[in-house]
Amino acid sequence: MKDRIDVFLDKYRTPLPSYLLDMEKHAREHNIPVIERGTGDILRYVLNTVKPKSILEIGTAIGFSALFMRECLPGNDVKITTIEKIEARYEQAQVNFDAYDTSHQITLIRDEAADAIRRLKVAGEKYQVIFLDAAKGQYISFLPTLLELLEVEGVLVSDNVFHEGTVMNSRYAVNQRDRTIHERLREYLKAITDSEQLESLIIPVDDGVAISKRIM
Repeated sequence: MKDRIDVFLDKYRTPLPSYLLDMEKHAREHNIPVIERGTGDILRYVLNTVKPKSILEIGTAIGFSALFMRECLPGNDVKITTIEKIEARYEQAQVNFDAYDTSHQITLIRDEAADAIRRLKVAGEKYQVIFLDAAKGQYISFLPTLLELLEVEGVLVSDNVFHEGTVMNSRYAVNQRDRTIHERLREYLKAITDSEQLESLIIPVDDGVAISKRIM
């Protein structure tokens, strides 16, 4: 059913540039994580609604989603900061940015996400959109710093919050090695939905996407 829906919706989606299609194909063939089409639909809607000048992405991979977000805002002087800790992915992302980010709107940081966002907070940086697509077990520990980095009226988009559907299972039905991620993701979902600072919506698209607007 999901495949049929994706094929159907492709008729109504804004076509991806050929270079992004090539990157997407390469990623799928080499098991490199890039955003699914439904997640891309949500990101495009958020970006065209907020029209941000500043975006923070946590989890660059090979740079597909950062370039996709830039393409969503043509003519916009948006600045995108993106963080990747894995050397091979960082290097491939840099190659892709050198080739396709000709307006130099994307800044790539190689570091542990927790350390990088802490430094950004100390530097007084603020973002109108934050896209969180990194280690799922760390989402909850990132959240306090992300809230300080997110402007009021800004939007936090969190990807893969269902963790391949396991987050909906009883902890006893989850492999023991995955129980920590299971518990932390559940804690994260509760935190963003209970927070007085956020208005959150969890959408059952792809592997689960949470949209959280900072209201205070």
